[in-house]
Amino acid sequence: MKLTWIGHSCFKLEEKGYTIIFDPYGDGTVPGLGPVREKADLVLCSHEHADHNAADKIEIVSGGVNPYVITKIDAYHDDQSGSLRGDNTIHLLDDGTFRIIHFGDIGCRLTDEQAEALKRADVVMIPVGGFYTVDAKEAKRILEQINPGIVIPMHFRKEEPQGFGFDVIDTVEPFLNLCENVVKMDASEIEPDKKKAGQTMVLMPQNLA
Repeated sequence: MKLTWIGHSCFKLEEKGYTIIFDPYGDGTVPGLGPVREKADLVLCSHEHADHNAADKIEIVSGGVNPYVITKIDAYHDDQSGSLRGDNTIHLLDDGTFRIIHFGDIGCRLTDEQAEALKRADVVMIPVGGFYTVDAKEAKRILEQINPGIVIPMHFRKEEPQGFGFDVIDTVEPFLNLCENVVKMDASEIEPDKKKAGQTMVLMPQNLA
């Protein structure tokens, strides 16, 4: 299994010849990131905003067998029951060995029922930049509810050099200040390993402009 951070909230998950793209962003929608041009068997989008729903930019291929059971959990893009920014879908993938969560643009706290369904995750991708999503403290609160293995922050801003992301969202640092066992990677991809549970892993976007 290989997981690649393309940039923003867009990830590529590859296993056994099957590829899934999460939340591809549209051309020019995210400052500092080049266009998404990938091939995949399946595209999963958390909501309809242009920086998360450019499924038309992905070339769909077929032939692989999906190794995952995919569960969609309805949530909100804000803390006012969707009245500001609408709905958001959390995707939970389970291949029998790994449980993987992509939180999309979650902007609200989890209910007890949602938290129970999301426990025992091995890899979690969660936004931490605030403004459009949960901020560092709220992201940490969610993680404390579900106690996952590896945590990968997304949807944050980085300053120059090689800066990216929206000006109104925060950098990853406030979130990292709340975490222990932080690993900053010089790569955009990882092969998830349960022995690394407890790590917060900061990847480099593949599509830096």
